[in-house]
Amino acid sequence: MWAFRLALFSQLVGKSNIFMIIDFHTHIFPDNICENREAYFSSEPAFKFLYSSPDSKLVTADRLVEVMDEQGVDVSVAVGFPWQSMETIKMHNDYIIDAIQKYPDRIKGFCCIDPFNNGSVFEAERSLEAGLSGIGELAFYFFGIDSATRKALEPYMEICRKRDIPIMIHTNEPVGHIYPGKTPNTLRQIYKLVTKHPRNRIVLSHWGGGIFFYTLLKKEVKEALENVYFDTAASPFLYDPEIYRAGMSLAGKEKILFGTDFPLIEPARYFKELELSGLSEKDIELVCGGNAKRLLFRN
Repeated sequence: MWAFRLALFSQLVGKSNIFMIIDFHTHIFPDNICENREAYFSSEPAFKFLYSSPDSKLVTADRLVEVMDEQGVDVSVAVGFPWQSMETIKMHNDYIIDAIQKYPDRIKGFCCIDPFNNGSVFEAERSLEAGLSGIGELAFYFFGIDSATRKALEPYMEICRKRDIPIMIHTNEPVGHIYPGKTPNTLRQIYKLVTKHPRNRIVLSHWGGGIFFYTLLKKEVKEALENVYFDTAASPFLYDPEIYRAGMSLAGKEKILFGTDFPLIEPARYFKELELSGLSEKDIELVCGGNAKRLLFRN
């Protein structure tokens, strides 16, 4: 049951009984979407963009917990999808609310909305009142984080700031090969978003497109990214294992969050990369749970 954890983290676990592995980025879907995804393709172009291939996996909360048990993950943050249809948004958020009630010690949930949908402010408040712990993963697959998107995000940034909860934004590197889910976002767009909301706790998925490199600049950027975190989602597809040391050095050791993008990739593959990363045991503990624990369990 705990084979992967014991293989990689046996010394850590032996030293600390509070070490917890937290996967900060997973996706779960209701049964009817898992079983009949094609029904949503005509009205949801972003969903079709990501999931039209039968090789693109969709899983339920039950399957997520099964893999967590198999591979030694204690807690997962489950997120949905930024649907355009408010009916589907509500259905998916309700499913995640049900999942955290079914697995209260294993799953934390974020609500996902379409910022351009007029009903999404009410839906976000409703979902958070029902027990969800943040907003995200918000993704803008066809136009990036442009000025209209940044304006549409303002009320959700305010909600999260007032509640002191994280908001997760899909980002990706603006160079390199093209793949499903790669958006036309730019580093300038990402930077404009985070500088506009300096008091928000923002999680930039997929290493934030590498924007933390610019903390090497002598002015401004390091301060601008003070409340910004970076998850490792899809890292084995995108980066060499050296990214872990680079990210912790440039972004800050307390800013890197273990996230798998499961079911895209299972946790075990990340554990193997962490073995090759050159991180110290203490740094692995921070990445795999310590940083996320401070962000999620603030009260």
